[in-house]
Amino acid sequence: MRPRTEALAGLAMLGMLVAMAGALGQRDRRDTGENPLASSFVTGPAGTSGLAQALGRLGLEVRRQRGTLRHFRADTAAAPATALLVLDPLAPMAGAELEQLVGWSEGPAGGDLVLAGPGAARVMRCFGAALDWRDGDSVTVAGGRFPPLGGVLASTSEGFVTDSSRAADAGTTGCTVPPMARAETLLTTISGRVAALRLTRDDTGRSVVLLADAGLLRNRALRDTDAGPFALGLFVGRYDRVIFEESHQGYGEGGSLLAALLGWSRRSPFGWGLWQLALVGLLALLAGAVRFGPIRSTLVRRRRSPLEHVRALATALAAARGHDVAIGLTIEGLRRRLLPAGQRPTGDRGAWLAQLAQHVRTARARDAVRTLQTLNRPGHDTDQVRRAANAVEDVWEELRP
Repeated sequence: MRPRTEALAGLAMLGMLVAMAGALGQRDRRDTGENPLASSFVTGPAGTSGLAQALGRLGLEVRRQRGTLRHFRADTAAAPATALLVLDPLAPMAGAELEQLVGWSEGPAGGDLVLAGPGAARVMRCFGAALDWRDGDSVTVAGGRFPPLGGVLASTSEGFVTDSSRAADAGTTGCTVPPMARAETLLTTISGRVAALRLTRDDTGRSVVLLADAGLLRNRALRDTDAGPFALGLFVGRYDRVIFEESHQGYGEGGSLLAALLGWSRRSPFGWGLWQLALVGLLALLAGAVRFGPIRSTLVRRRRSPLEHVRALATALAAARGHDVAIGLTIEGLRRRLLPAGQRPTGDRGAWLAQLAQHVRTARARDAVRTLQTLNRPGHDTDQVRRAANAVEDVWEELRP
């Protein structure tokens, strides 16, 4: 295959890969109008970046936990008066993650919890509260101008909460509801249902704040309603540090582009196809690189010397019956090579040959110069042209051995 053909084939394959990646990206893209995540990274109306910025300006240390809860270490996250915020996560928590969160409120290096929204409903059950979420319906909070909520809280009588959502691969997990020393109602609806609740554990003294809807902490509610003072009152004066749990909001730990590409190639059938194409190309390259038969020696081509070029030129001119011209050009060529670099020959050739005869020392060189002086006259044949070329070669070899 020619290099141009190989380059065109490579460009065509690259264009095909780019088109495939664009098609996959458009297929997975969902135009929602605005980002609905209650993440501190989201600056839109549904995000909680306003709460994070306000707490930071009020002197609290604000952190964002982007690693998984399995790697949620106490030495990097724990501090006196710390609250961990789990605000309506996109991926509901289950299994071992429930144990991680419950352990956060139990361990000596842990802290308080703030749970909000239906994404944290399973965690709320581990503290004896159930979320009554009403799809398509909303409730109104009493005692101020708050955004309408999509659910309310209710107490449960379960002492042990089981989670069998991943029983096929992780087994049945669960959590024990801890005893509570005090339950403080923070917000109620106009019908008397609980919308926000603060529970204080009897064993550790830690508190768990339960919010039926994360809309109380979103940017739109903080700006347009009385939810701003309420939200800041939950943290200011009580905590020195707040941690936003972001891994379940879709903002997990970042990685390299190469790692993401390799991960995609292992999951997607298109990736497996590309791996197979790469393997076929590698095998074709290896097959083309195998040498069959003995190694053939290359022909060594020796470059002609300047004298050989002069002799060839003299022969060509002699064939064209330009004997006198050939002899003159041969002598001029010798004269030009003997002059210093950059200097052009001037003057009569006969005078130059007479001067050259006075400077040569060997008998061979003197005979060659006398031959050139004799041949510098018109009226010669082919044999005289060859004699001139041989005489020029003799002079050159004697002066430039």
